[in-house]
Amino acid sequence: MIRLEYVYVLAGLLFGVTAVLEFLDRDNPKRLRKTLFWGIYGATFLFGTLLPPFVTGCLVILMVLVTGWKDLGMSKVSTAAEPERRQSAMRLKDRLFIPALCIPFVTFLGTLVLPKIGIAGHPLATAGNATLVGLGLSVVVAFIVALWMFRQRFATGLHEGRRLLTAVGTVTVLPQLLAALGALFAAAGVGQVVSGLVTDFIPADAKFLVIVAFAVGMALFTMIMGNAFAAFPVMVAGVGLPLIVHKLGGDPAVMAAIGMLSGYCGTLMTPMAANFNIVPAALLELPDQNGVVKVQIPTGLILLAVNILLMYFLVFRF
Repeated sequence: MIRLEYVYVLAGLLFGVTAVLEFLDRDNPKRLRKTLFWGIYGATFLFGTLLPPFVTGCLVILMVLVTGWKDLGMSKVSTAAEPERRQSAMRLKDRLFIPALCIPFVTFLGTLVLPKIGIAGHPLATAGNATLVGLGLSVVVAFIVALWMFRQRFATGLHEGRRLLTAVGTVTVLPQLLAALGALFAAAGVGQVVSGLVTDFIPADAKFLVIVAFAVGMALFTMIMGNAFAAFPVMVAGVGLPLIVHKLGGDPAVMAAIGMLSGYCGTLMTPMAANFNIVPAALLELPDQNGVVKVQIPTGLILLAVNILLMYFLVFRF
């Protein structure tokens, strides 16, 4: 059986290798701080199931202290020369996208197949973890395919991984921190406050208005928190379960799926989703740091409207 912990160990090994490579880079003035940051981050993945929550929390605080509240900057990594990259691009053309496309394809395939394949009566992955396990396998497959297609060594892939990780920098940890923030908000009762506000202004039997409040709330909380996973527990606890599912009899699977899509609409429209919207602008050296967000706002609003209609017509039909 492929456990979800194996995927975390794989990620932890990547961060650990990055820490080692940073330590060996003696020309980098921030090498010790970078080594500590990526080493600690890797340790939370490698030993997360063994460490008490208090220790993990202390490690996260230590990561913040190591950075000094500033991004550590991108490391200089020797890569292929410009003529070599152009020659490779001309040779492969559209096949350049094959490694990237392997990730969604293998993830989708793993979600469908892994729970149905059993060894000694046990599935390769449980239905609840199949998607994340498939995602981990897809990264391995994409990595192998990329090495074969680009005719590169294994070490080259590790150095390129380091280059991308340091380019993203401390923002790498943002999705996890925001997801934890969502759980904290839910535990603090923010969902109940949202539920009270909705019921005060919207009649509980007005299905369409409740759907609008839930979908728009998912988008707005995502824009504030920067991550739909952070907004999800708050809005589900406040509106999704008590009003849409329990009071109005909606289907929880449809509510959850389309609700997350509504949250992703907010992701398109916020600079708080820095790993999606700010980092690409920095990597592409765009003159406007918020240029990606501005271009995506019309798409986000249109998709949000479509999600509202989809939920209204589907959530009460099953």
